[in-house]
Amino acid sequence: MVIDVLDRGDWPFPRSLPEFQRRFPDEAACASYLERARWSDGFICDHCGSPGEPYRFANRPGVFRCRHCNRDTSLTAGTVRDRTHTPLSVWFWAASLVASQTPGMSAVQFPRQLGRSRYETAFQILHKLRAGMVRPDQDRIGGKSEEVVEADETYVGGRTRGKGRGVHDRVLVAGAVEVRQRKRTSSLNKRKTGRYAGRVRLALVSDRSAQSLGGFIDGNVAPGTTIITDDWSGYAKLSEHGYSHTAVAERGDMQVAETFLPIILLVFSNLKTWLRGTHHGVSPQHLPAYLNEFTFRFNRRFSPFNAFLSLLGIAGDVTAPTYAELYATKSPPTTSSKLGS
Repeated sequence: MVIDVLDRGDWPFPRSLPEFQRRFPDEAACASYLERARWSDGFICDHCGSPGEPYRFANRPGVFRCRHCNRDTSLTAGTVRDRTHTPLSVWFWAASLVASQTPGMSAVQFPRQLGRSRYETAFQILHKLRAGMVRPDQDRIGGKSEEVVEADETYVGGRTRGKGRGVHDRVLVAGAVEVRQRKRTSSLNKRKTGRYAGRVRLALVSDRSAQSLGGFIDGNVAPGTTIITDDWSGYAKLSEHGYSHTAVAERGDMQVAETFLPIILLVFSNLKTWLRGTHHGVSPQHLPAYLNEFTFRFNRRFSPFNAFLSLLGIAGDVTAPTYAELYATKSPPTTSSKLGS
């Protein structure tokens, strides 16, 4: 089970800094919040499955001992905080900052806010939280008759210091986004057409071949969806895979692209601005994690505090990279092969 809920009375979300400080003043308050979210009907032992009030430890508020099998259950086990030495209060504050700050936060700014002196600690916490942004049971976007999906690909990267003139280290990112329609009477209807972006999916692809782009579409867009792309040959066989495909003859004309593919171009523009502005560029090795974060933020931009429980990885089933894996030659993939949520 993955927790990703709307605002509820029994799991209230802190909506301001003073409210956050009142609700989570210490380790015990953080552990109590996690306990209520994980076992809404009372504690159940992970080992023997027995319900009932466990033994509690005053100096270890996140650990419970079953009265039947005498084995310990940790609140952080099986989550992105598994075996962490960082206090729960720091994790809560980190999750709140990441969920509530619209542009996000770099690993340089993060330790200042958390009261930590080491950049490496902040970097690891951020990447563990990014691993928690991927839902293991992630569904595919589209599938509704009234919605269409725009799909395209773009290069991310550019000039690299110390490598001379020209463009270096570019990687290819494929994207797909739901296009939704606002009611004409809505106060949020600022576009003339009333179109706005729904959920988005982003992923690194090796090339622009039909195998790579078609594989991305198959894994992220529900069959039967109406898809609009440019007329690149990599999308030519989408109709054979059960999609209602419309190919626009773009021919490098940006006016045509902005007319028929405006939403996915807006997503790519926002992605590149965010990578340059907040993080000042990222390495190809860590780019998938940053795509996770961008997708997570974009899909929850109308209700950022709904991300709080999901970001803490309360439900489990999400593994996070260790410090050694983060700095390995190639970082291991997160639990889900798809990016975002």
